[in-house]
Amino acid sequence: MRITTFAAIYVGSYEVSLKITEISAKRKIREIDLIRSRIGIGRNIYKHKKVETEVMEELCEILSEYEEIMKSYRVDAYRVYAGAFLKDAGNVLFVLEQIRIRTGLTLQILSNSERRFIGYQSVAAREEFDAMTKEGAAVVDVGGESIQITLFSEGGVVTTQHLVLGTMRLREQLAGIGNTVARFEKQMEELINKEIEVFKAMYLKKRELRYLIFLGDYSLELMESIQGNGEIKTAKTEVFAEHLKELGRQTPEDVAEQLKLSTVDPLLLPSIVMYRCIAQELGTGEVWVPGNNISDGMAYQYASENKLLKSVHDFDNDVLSAATNLSKRYHSYSPHIDALTKMSTMIFQAIQKVHGMGSRELLLLQVAAILHDCGKFVSLANGPDCAYDIIMASEIIGLSHLEREIVASTVRYNTRPLDPYERVADKMDVQSYMTAAKLAAILRVSNALDRSHKQKFSTIKVVLKNKELLITVETKDDIILEKGLLANKSDSFEAIFGIKPVLREKRKL
Repeated sequence: MRITTFAAIYVGSYEVSLKITEISAKRKIREIDLIRSRIGIGRNIYKHKKVETEVMEELCEILSEYEEIMKSYRVDAYRVYAGAFLKDAGNVLFVLEQIRIRTGLTLQILSNSERRFIGYQSVAAREEFDAMTKEGAAVVDVGGESIQITLFSEGGVVTTQHLVLGTMRLREQLAGIGNTVARFEKQMEELINKEIEVFKAMYLKKRELRYLIFLGDYSLELMESIQGNGEIKTAKTEVFAEHLKELGRQTPEDVAEQLKLSTVDPLLLPSIVMYRCIAQELGTGEVWVPGNNISDGMAYQYASENKLLKSVHDFDNDVLSAATNLSKRYHSYSPHIDALTKMSTMIFQAIQKVHGMGSRELLLLQVAAILHDCGKFVSLANGPDCAYDIIMASEIIGLSHLEREIVASTVRYNTRPLDPYERVADKMDVQSYMTAAKLAAILRVSNALDRSHKQKFSTIKVVLKNKELLITVETKDDIILEKGLLANKSDSFEAIFGIKPVLREKRKL
């Protein structure tokens, strides 16, 4: 049995962690060691807009120690990530350089989308997850800078919303009020509840949630203080909230002792209030705390990418479900969307040897097809630009920030001329730009074939023959419009792929 030793280093806003795991097909992912070092990088950036020299020195020392620990475990692979908060430091480039020079480690800063999805992956891979989301669930990831809520209904993603309500951020805002939960409680409730009320009004009017799934620091310790250290990590929401309320009446020292923590963390009390407020406001039946974190997600990501483990969860379906619900929210979902998605997929697959793209790019094309009309809800005249803004402003779980940029650009270039690369170089690298251009060319041709939104074709066959893409359709309707539009829209397709789309008609009696 092959066993891979993997190390995950994560630089968070208030701590740096190292988790050593063993990955195998039989035992899945097994934790070997976990080291956590407290360091207030996020607070330092929040106050001074940079990482000060003393903090940078401390960070490099911690990472150097972690590197020695990895050597002692003889790890086969490792990854070093940091949260998006680090980008707020004015000297971030110099910090990254100093880490590389002093430790030899290359630190990659994750976008919010990437960081949340990595943590989510390890939870979604659990067997219990799919059963819970089919009954209605909200996954709430509580971090130091922000929280993220992903809503599930009947197993599909409804929406993902990012709220700037992290425990560290709230503590900084409320500094000086006091050191007990009771002192913080009212102010934190006012800040948290209003945001949750808006979320409920927009997404929970006609939906009921059975499960609330918490990710974040101290969530597992809080659950274990109710259920013990056994396998059961669920509790009735009322019991969970009431227990946290009881903890709120105690001093930080007493709470730390009850949760079996070695030190009193200033973020412990804000965390307790955060979890309690969310549990009370969302009003689910049960709370589940799987105990997974970003380090587990990093191990799962590595195992999945290197085919060391098989996933039991369809993450691509999460992306498509989120895109479909976003399309419906802007009243753009229609039979035309289904027809366009099908046509785009057929063309993509027919010319795969020519474009050189893979399954991930096909997923991005399908998302672009689903969302290509969402901007018309805002403006019929400027639909493409509005669609671009909507997509970039929306969290689509499973897509990175760069992938959202590719999707948004594909939608924009569906009807707008392709910008020179120099004009978008600050948003995309060359490869991403070329991907967006290719996907937009495919989407243009597909859209021309159903421009009337009437789905005139009963059957469609797409075949690449020499330098022509033969699109053979069977129909009983007049398709003069489609033929004319295809001729107009095929120029960019031919310029990019060197292939001319040709529409052939078979009359249906």
